[in-house]
Amino acid sequence: MRQSPFLILCLLSLFTATSFGQGNLDSENSVINLTKPDTGTNWNIPDKITLEWNTINIDTSKTIRFFLVRNEMVVQELGTFKNDGFEEGIELAKNIGSGSRYQVVAIELFPDNKFKIAKRVTPFFTITNAASDERKKKQQLANISSVPSQKKSKPKKAIATKNTEVTQTEKKPVLREIFEGRKISYTKELQFDSENITIKIWDHGRQDGDIVSIYLNGVSVVSKYYLTYWKKEFNVKLDPKKSNDLFLYAHNLGDSPPNTVSIEISDGKKSENIVLNSDLQSCEAVLISVK
Repeated sequence: MRQSPFLILCLLSLFTATSFGQGNLDSENSVINLTKPDTGTNWNIPDKITLEWNTINIDTSKTIRFFLVRNEMVVQELGTFKNDGFEEGIELAKNIGSGSRYQVVAIELFPDNKFKIAKRVTPFFTITNAASDERKKKQQLANISSVPSQKKSKPKKAIATKNTEVTQTEKKPVLREIFEGRKISYTKELQFDSENITIKIWDHGRQDGDIVSIYLNGVSVVSKYYLTYWKKEFNVKLDPKKSNDLFLYAHNLGDSPPNTVSIEISDGKKSENIVLNSDLQSCEAVLISVK
């Protein structure tokens, strides 16, 4: 099977080239081979779908977790199944759109060696959802018809006042309290010398299938990431003129809720280690400012 260009997906970041191929496998390595879906697969929603796989050095008493992804983003968690090589009757979400760049990712849960986690991704395949396509088409037509015509408004004359002194008071920064219906609570305030910082995130405690996003000032800097013991590193730039809010957003609850993430933040001179929690109703956050 041709190797997928999906290696950049964060779910597969622990893999080496040899563990993804068929040759040079260490006899102690655990391996997952996904045989269905494959390149010629076309899943048609609302039909139920089937997964087929085989494994090496993974006991049948163990479990495998499967995700549907598109363009490196998790679209749906398909489920966690006993390692018997076959699972049928899986329902796909009705809001999934048609497309040809879907893949399935399989991940070994609770491996004997946590530093050698078996993972596999399928080649690209197609999903067809006629109902979703029709809804999208109707929405696009509705959006076009609802665009109001713009009327030119006359400029208002400015009213001048003589000898009027305006005292401006410095406004305190407004903290983000709600995001997409979830309450945000702030746990700590951090300060760094540089606006350019490096952040590392990894699963805090037991690896149990947490999928999270990290937001900085309301903008996603890590999206729908499957947490492992491996430290994912990324760089961000702070706004030096304000307190920057960094918060954790949970997309599921894993096997042991809430989702808990270990975070290391560094500007090259100073480093801070924190732990943030999130569930489906709330998000924990920190404020970060530049000295």
